[in-house]
Parts: sequence; structure tokens; C-alpha cells
Amino acid sequence: MSTRLVQINMKAHDDAALGRFWAEALGWGIDSEGPGVTNLEPVGFSYPDPSAVCIDLIARPEPKTGKNRVHLDLATTSTAHQAELVERLLHLGATLADVGQGDVPWTVMADPEGNEFCVLEPRPVYRDTGPVAAVVVDCTDPREMARFWGGATDWTLHEVADDHATMRSAKGVGPYLEFIRSPDTKTGWNRVHLDVAPYRGDDPAAEAARLRTLGATDPDFDRSAIHWTILSDPEGNEFCLLSPR
Repeated sequence: MSTRLVQINMKAHDDAALGRFWAEALGWGIDSEGPGVTNLEPVGFSYPDPSAVCIDLIARPEPKTGKNRVHLDLATTSTAHQAELVERLLHLGATLADVGQGDVPWTVMADPEGNEFCVLEPRPVYRDTGPVAAVVVDCTDPREMARFWGGATDWTLHEVADDHATMRSAKGVGPYLEFIRSPDTKTGWNRVHLDVAPYRGDDPAAEAARLRTLGATDPDFDRSAIHWTILSDPEGNEFCLLSPR
């Protein structure tokens, strides 16, 4: 048994407006499930597929406080492409952001609701990922996160060190999942989190139990109105275990 990363969940004050921004930014299509829920995926995409990690925007009234612990890195193919993408994103409503990055070759930005993301300089490793190079998670112990998420999913571990860990779908397509050591501590619920799903035919309850043996825990949350399982990884980052697909 195993899971696969299928989407990131992003809270939004205005899910439709933020969805339009990210759809334009990535060149993806928009599918609204109803008031307060907007889904984004590549045009012609057949969910779930490792070639992309989709975005699920959920309307929530809580304000954003502090830097998100999960963010997207966007890929570029040249320095000219990087500059053009930054300008296009600014025109769409993004802003430049300072998270203490200093003098770096990538550009740190924030979407219209303040969610941080990076426009990377061209890197050969991301040449075939699509517009999203990586889903990045801040953490205190990348090795422990690699252990847990390597066991939780069927993704392949590419690199692990004291300050970072990197994994990708075993099929060698789509974005990377990266864990980066950060001195910041987690406070409150993450505004952006990972969603994973078991494979078709697997038992969700058995999969949830297996994840708990790996170190997942059950956060204090009212589950009466949901049909999926909410868990936390060993560093307290919430994630959702969705229905098998």
C-alpha cells in the first residue's frame, strides 16, 4: 500500500479570484466544484496523474499570518524567460516579496493573497517538470521528513542531506517534492498543505493506520462534516488523505 501526492490545498479569502490568478500564472484550466471550492489542473489533464500536482483552493475567512510553510517553485527555461514570467506575474497581481532571502538568483514573489512562491532561475533538473518545478515544505529535519514521506508515498527519494531532501514520482515526471531546513517554527494551521490519495482498490482506513505507524498523528479537528481523513506529519504539518483514485 502507498499514497501519491495528488494536489496541494490552498486556503483563500476569494477562491475564484485567486484561482484565476494561478490559472493564468500556470496556463492551467479552472473547474469550480461550487461556491467556495475552485480546482486547477492542466488543460486536458486526467486526474490523478503524476505529471502534475493540482491545486485545490478552498474559501476560508481566517487571515494569513506569517510565512507559509508550503510554497510553489516555478520553473523557467532561460534568464529571459524568468524575467518575462516575473513581469507577467506582476501584471496579474503578484508582488515582489522579502522573506530574508538576500541576494539569490531566484525571485521571491507573493500571489494576490500574500502566499509566497518563487520564480526560479533556469535549472537543468527542472527542465521537464512543467510550470511547477517543485512543491517546497519548510521543516526542521529534512532527513526525518524524507523518511516519513518516502514511506508514506511511492515517490522516489533523489537527495537527502541535513539541510534538504528531494523526491519525485517514481515515474520520473511532474514536479519535485522538496523539504528545506528552516529556523522558523510552525504556528497554527498551515494555510497551504499537501493532499495525498491511495490507489484505487486500497482501503483508506488501512492506509491511514499505516501512515500512523510511520509517525502520522491525528490533529484536533472536528471531522463530523468531512469524508476524508486529516492527519499530521511528524513535524505537525497537516495533510489530507483523500479517497482512493
